[in-house]
Amino acid sequence: MDVPGRPSSAPGGDALNADIAARTDVYFNRTRAVVQRFGDQRVTYAVFLRRPVIAAPRLMLDWLRSAAEARGTEFDITLTHEEATWVGAGEPLVYLSGPFSLLADLETILLQKTGAACVAAHHAYQMALALPNVPFLAMDARHCAGAEMQELMAYAASVGSRAAQREGARGFIGNATDGTAHYFEAAHGFGTMPHALIGYAGSTLRAAEMFHETFPDTPLTVLVDYFGRELTDGLEVCARFPELAAAGLLSVRLDTHGGRFLESLDPAESYAVLERHAPGAIRRYRSDAELRALVGTGVSAAAIWRMREALDEAGFPAVKIVASSGFNVEKCRVMADAHAPIDLIGTGSFIPDQWSETYATADIVEYNGEPRVKTGREFLLRQKPTP
Repeated sequence: MDVPGRPSSAPGGDALNADIAARTDVYFNRTRAVVQRFGDQRVTYAVFLRRPVIAAPRLMLDWLRSAAEARGTEFDITLTHEEATWVGAGEPLVYLSGPFSLLADLETILLQKTGAACVAAHHAYQMALALPNVPFLAMDARHCAGAEMQELMAYAASVGSRAAQREGARGFIGNATDGTAHYFEAAHGFGTMPHALIGYAGSTLRAAEMFHETFPDTPLTVLVDYFGRELTDGLEVCARFPELAAAGLLSVRLDTHGGRFLESLDPAESYAVLERHAPGAIRRYRSDAELRALVGTGVSAAAIWRMREALDEAGFPAVKIVASSGFNVEKCRVMADAHAPIDLIGTGSFIPDQWSETYATADIVEYNGEPRVKTGREFLLRQKPTP
């Protein structure tokens, strides 16, 4: 589909142009100066990634429109893949046409706003499909390098989630910050307490009491691993708030450190827990990483099942379990195999993971209407429609 630019002399254009000049690669600035001296041409760029992704171009397109306004010009933009759809490796995501003198120095920033978002959207898509019946919460803000990346990752998680929801997954229901909650059509971010609040309160129970007194109308999610007493402290909080527990407004969050087992577990007991609930998950070959996710230290499938057992045995079947710590696609697949009783997953570092794969690339494929591209990139040329 064609997305026209909007020509104007927008207020603040000088500031945006100065920002572009400062942030772009110097050789693009020098290319612009050469073209301005020797004569302009109309060019077409093809923007693509070298790996399969989910299309997440909106922030890049919005920025291009702003750049066009600042320069009093118009860019012709053809988006070849709709947002939240699959894009194959090497397939052009966007064809961008306009005067070379006004496009040459935009490449650095437009690629920054494309590659990472598309790869992160694919990560979110994969995770949501790996556990389609479990909702996710994007908790990546702490792992981002500043506000711009934080916005890119939140937008990307929402796009990847939408792609997975089209295939029946629950996907991401929100994220952890108010400023980017709108990408999930939410009024605010989600989250209750970090470990620091429990350290401040001196006990898991007291932290829960403090939170509930301060936010009495907010559902209560309590971290239960601070003192290494996930079962003991979790049940103590449930007993203190029986009404919340019965109404499904109380959750325990497992974030057990990877250096130890959940309270009451060891390797033998972890296997025993899964034998009771998901024997098929441990009766076939597993890699070391899969075994760790099933019966190892940290937030394993066995740990989640043991927490569920303890809650149910104590009469708290409506209390939910939130799982976090190290969740990626592989761990989600293992949890699905083990039918782990997870009510919500908080994931942070995996959304902006694998930076070696996040680089978008752009090549000019037409000069004044003549197809031309460097050898080896002929696949980027516009394909003529078959009669």
